[in-house]
Amino acid sequence: MAKGAFRLTTLGIVMIPVAVGINFIGKQLANTLNLPIWLDSIGTILSAVIAGPWIGAISGFVNNLFFGLTMDGGLSIWYGISSIAIAMAAGVLAALGWFRSLPKAIVAGIIVAIVSAIVSTPINVLLWGGQTGKAWGDLLFGMLIGNGVNIWLASFIDELLLDLFDKVVVAALVYFIALGLPKRLTQGIRSAETAVRK
Repeated sequence: MAKGAFRLTTLGIVMIPVAVGINFIGKQLANTLNLPIWLDSIGTILSAVIAGPWIGAISGFVNNLFFGLTMDGGLSIWYGISSIAIAMAAGVLAALGWFRSLPKAIVAGIIVAIVSAIVSTPINVLLWGGQTGKAWGDLLFGMLIGNGVNIWLASFIDELLLDLFDKVVVAALVYFIALGLPKRLTQGIRSAETAVRK
């Protein structure tokens, strides 16, 4: 992969606070409407797609740091690791062309969901005994545990189920947002794709 694909740019730096703000709005919307998904990675994935995985990773971690220090006693900071993994996966997939059409973006969302579930499961087990905090996912977790399923597998299934819904929705939203942006803002996507193909 070419060095230029992941360089820091002025656009990337500007994207960081924008991404944090988008994540905040998404999270608050999901909580207010009691949705079964998080919607707190829209900005992270958008910044990774537009400005590269490193900007997405910084945006995601800053977002978790902000929430951890201001809203939940530091718990969100743990999930900064998940945000970094989500951003890296989304940024690499974007560079490979997986956000250039809606069907591809949906597949990218599935891949990002799997990455997120793998990274988040140990944190869930450590902090919450394997649960995610979303009622319908945790109901499934309880049923699995009640039927003798190992806590790690039960927690992973719980997380993956939620992540599949969440990340596919988010990936589709990011695709449509990026589609509506001026071409000069999305030039980095095409440049990264060209660098990957060389």
